[in-house]
Amino acid sequence: MTRTQAWELVCEFTESDRLRKHALAVEAAMRGYARSFGEDEEVWGTIGLLHDFDWEIHPTLEEHPGKGAEILRDRGAEEWVIKAVLSHAEHTGVTRDTLLEKALFAVDELSGFLVACALVRPSRSLTDITPESVKKKMKDKTFAAAVNRDDITRGAEELGVSLDEHIGNVARFLAEREDDLGLGAP
Repeated sequence: MTRTQAWELVCEFTESDRLRKHALAVEAAMRGYARSFGEDEEVWGTIGLLHDFDWEIHPTLEEHPGKGAEILRDRGAEEWVIKAVLSHAEHTGVTRDTLLEKALFAVDELSGFLVACALVRPSRSLTDITPESVKKKMKDKTFAAAVNRDDITRGAEELGVSLDEHIGNVARFLAEREDDLGLGAP
């Protein structure tokens, strides 16, 4: 599946601008890690873009991303793509065996959290965010309450990087696409 096909699928099933921007954020983070690990940026970015394409039509843990996997299968996606999408959700029980799968899990929740952190800053930017400021926000359970902090921590561990390094990496990767994410100076 190409990036264009993945974006068309996201747009077909996702009307929310917020959720589309989340897909773009995860894509940016995946592309950044692909560069860091010497992997295929197009492939990794496409998987990041796809991971939540079915959330609006299947917004429960019982359905997402399992029902999305069925759509991907019907659309001819390869099984490794489907497995990667399934593995990003802890509740599916699908193991994360590849670096790509581990990276997807690691960047999903953190991407959303970092965007939330940027949105409450006067600069609305990720360029001046520090790991310390993010970890302080992580302790505030009322801030971005839907974000699973344990997944953020576990994701960094599975990826084999420190939490500080992971936060810095993903913030830097997302900062490259701030305009697309609705961030930066208004």
